[in-house]
Amino acid sequence: MRAAAGTVTRGDLADHRRSLTIWAVAVAAVSAMYTSFYPTINAGDWTSMLDSMPSGLMTAMGFDNLASAAGYVTSTVYSLIGLALVLVHGIARGSQLIAGDEEAGILELELTAPVTRASTYVERLAALWIDLLAVVAAVTLTILVLTAVLSLDISWGSVLVASALMWLTAGLFGTLALAVGAATGRRGTALAVAAGVAVATYVLRAIGNLTGSAWMTSVSPFDWYLGSDPLGAGAVSGDGIARLLGVTVVCAVTGLVGLRRRDLMV
Repeated sequence: MRAAAGTVTRGDLADHRRSLTIWAVAVAAVSAMYTSFYPTINAGDWTSMLDSMPSGLMTAMGFDNLASAAGYVTSTVYSLIGLALVLVHGIARGSQLIAGDEEAGILELELTAPVTRASTYVERLAALWIDLLAVVAAVTLTILVLTAVLSLDISWGSVLVASALMWLTAGLFGTLALAVGAATGRRGTALAVAAGVAVATYVLRAIGNLTGSAWMTSVSPFDWYLGSDPLGAGAVSGDGIARLLGVTVVCAVTGLVGLRRRDLMV
């Protein structure tokens, strides 16, 4: 008799509800702190300071629209500090879900229960995405509240679009970490690969923006996410979403195949 669908997902989320709450509150607090700075910064001679900085550096770092509320929140929350924290959480959780539990001896114990490797993998993957959804939702709610309180010129629809794309991007790298961990059984390897790819593709986009190299930006998930200026324009790139989802699916399937082929002693 097989365990009921969703049992593994619910169990994992219940086991990590405290850490999830801490992460959600922490990321929301950081997002609130940076967003609340905007009225003060905007009241100063912000434009003159921006004009004095090298235009190439501003473009490479995505800071060329800092004078607007949407540009500022994008640069600080959705493409830098907030995004970095969400990615760190997603990659850490992804590497722990299979490889971390395997190294701790928990995975083998779970697989002796009436569950298959495939269902365990899929349900842990679902737990990762639900976890990230909760963290991104905390960021979204924070930005929506501050948009109203501070009268920022940002539409609620744009916030929802940007947050959805942030979720997909973090989910991609979290899934990559989970897949590498499932295929190798090594949490350290999963962390290194996912974090390394995230840093490399982020830098690649920055260099691409600086040099005008289209191929560099086109292969970066961060450009698929931010290239359409979701918070400022409320625009969604169908091609960008397709690439984010396509790469995520490839990572997920590869991880499942790797897990099913390995000898887990059960």
